Amino acid sequence: NFTSVLEFRLLGFNSKPHSQILLFIVVLVIYILTILGNIIIISVVMLEPQLHSPMYKFIQNLSFLEICYTTTVVPEMLANLLAKKKTISFSGCMVQLYFFVSLGATECYLLAVMAYDRFLAVCEPLHYSVVMTPESYTCLAVGSWATGVFTGFLPCLMVSRLNFCHNNLIDHFFCDISPLLKLSCSDTKVTEAVIFILSLLVLLSCFLLTLLSYLLIILSILKIPSASGKRTTFSTCSSHLVVVTIYYGAMISMYVRPTYNLSSEHNKAVSVLYTVVTPLLNPVIYSLRNKAFKKAL
Repeated sequence: NFTSVLEFRLLGFNSKPHSQILLFIVVLVIYILTILGNIIIISVVMLEPQLHSPMYKFIQNLSFLEICYTTTVVPEMLANLLAKKKTISFSGCMVQLYFFVSLGATECYLLAVMAYDRFLAVCEPLHYSVVMTPESYTCLAVGSWATGVFTGFLPCLMVSRLNFCHNNLIDHFFCDISPLLKLSCSDTKVTEAVIFILSLLVLLSCFLLTLLSYLLIILSILKIPSASGKRTTFSTCSSHLVVVTIYYGAMISMYVRPTYNLSSEHNKAVSVLYTVVTPLLNPVIYSLRNKAFKKAL
């Protein structure tokens, strides 16, 4: 009742047909590798008793999350790269937006929890097994997922109640917040402000907690007398730190800004980074930089 638009047209990437086919092949290969890589991580952690520790359980959660996260966007993107009529229904667009926001928020919470886990392991090794019990791990993992699910409700509800009149051309390859706000013919100032504040609270709070954890870890590592001891200790956290840097760098540059005034091509490029590339990097980083996982594999 709040919109006269029943479906949206996704403009996708402004490129020639042969370029779209090439992009389709590249994205399809990355998507397949992402799914296979993360399934391997989930399977190895599940089957190898030596990896039944909180750290690897969190990695298992993150791998499952990446499969869901990239599947929210990439299949629709692949279909539209080859389709002549690149449309998505209004309800389908809102569903995609909800899962995209919810899973993105869940990843922020999960990365912060993983940083806390590494802080306990490095800075409080004698208390680690007492604090990070199976019950504690379960509460932190379930809490991350539950909080992420609720985080997605407000942005999706506010965007769905905007009026889109007769303009249904989304200059993006999926239903993201920025192009939808630009498309609406309603006054979006309140919606934009609420989403900005929510993004600021979620992204910056999780990022600062993660940053604080790693700052304490680095200070603890500097106290280790031997250089080999420092390298060994930091190697347990470096893979997580790489993932955090890439993910938060892309997300903060996209959503923590008061106005959605960057060019659509910039938005698409950054979106490809955290919806297509980052989910692939997780299995690569964790498998190549983790000796215990490589041995178990």
